[in-house]
Amino acid sequence: MSTSERMLRLLSLLQTHRYWPGPELSERLEVSARTLRRDVDTLRELGYPVAAVPGPGGGYRLGVGGKLPPLVLDDDQAVAIALALQTAPATVTGIDDAVGRALTTLRQAMPARLRVAAESLDITTLRNYWEFAAPPLDVGTLQTVAEALRTSHELRFVHREGAVGHVPARPGPLPPLEVVQPHRLVVWAGRWYLVARSDGRWRTWRVDRIEPRGSLGRSFERAPLTDEDLERMVVENPDRGDTSSQWPCVGSAVVRLPAGVVARWAPGGSVVEALQDGRTRLTVGAWSWAGVVGLMATFDTDLFDVEPQELREAFASLAVRSAAAATPAPDDHATVSPSGERLRG
Repeated sequence: MSTSERMLRLLSLLQTHRYWPGPELSERLEVSARTLRRDVDTLRELGYPVAAVPGPGGGYRLGVGGKLPPLVLDDDQAVAIALALQTAPATVTGIDDAVGRALTTLRQAMPARLRVAAESLDITTLRNYWEFAAPPLDVGTLQTVAEALRTSHELRFVHREGAVGHVPARPGPLPPLEVVQPHRLVVWAGRWYLVARSDGRWRTWRVDRIEPRGSLGRSFERAPLTDEDLERMVVENPDRGDTSSQWPCVGSAVVRLPAGVVARWAPGGSVVEALQDGRTRLTVGAWSWAGVVGLMATFDTDLFDVEPQELREAFASLAVRSAAAATPAPDDHATVSPSGERLRG
């Protein structure tokens, strides 16, 4: 094994971020302990923070921090990163150029055989309505929230009810300044949410409606949260109020399905509230009352306690249309031309 190959092999082993006893690394690389120490020193000179544990049973571990040196990726990792870059969230604004440059850099650094594999995954992503409906998220805001999360410091922001940058027809008073302890970022149905504590209780905010104000505040100790905790606070949260300010038509109904199932298929901006006996109240908005009916009908289950009156009327109107559509044509052999003219088979 050449020196360059050995160095890359050593770096690949250290990047697993596990602790490696010195003798085990020497055996893996087929070198002496002295050569291993020299190779580790070379990695440190290149900017890799390799930590050493002294003593007879000592070893090495790759630390964090320092400058970003060249990365060592295996075949699957390189292809996975190329695929992830092409499918980066379209809702985060300000990263398109960086994503494109990163993908170009990665492909140029790949050996020929991997470049062929990566370029065969040249993907065109077509966004559907729900992705278009997802509000854009400024990368600067996301970085500010992420920094507060990383350092466990309080975050100050104004949270607007509508999308940030939207000018209301009647300007009202500015929203109050929020000072929160951020605990987790969650992405659900194309929207980003911040789970945080405020005034001693858990709350959830839409990140696209956050306008950071001032520097980070005091440090705090973050609480452990399970996936079930996050689902309850982000998805099964009737107090979140996502839907009311987004769509012209908003309705709710109780469905005979558990909240976990409803949350899995509910469109972005919905509110899913768990009830007793395995039922769920779903609040959803759409461009029309017929659209709300269509979204609720996709769950293919019984509906109760439908609100408001306009939604009940839309259900009744579509029931009549559905009955008419289910009625067989007078002539079962007749078909309709693209121009609407009835033709005989």
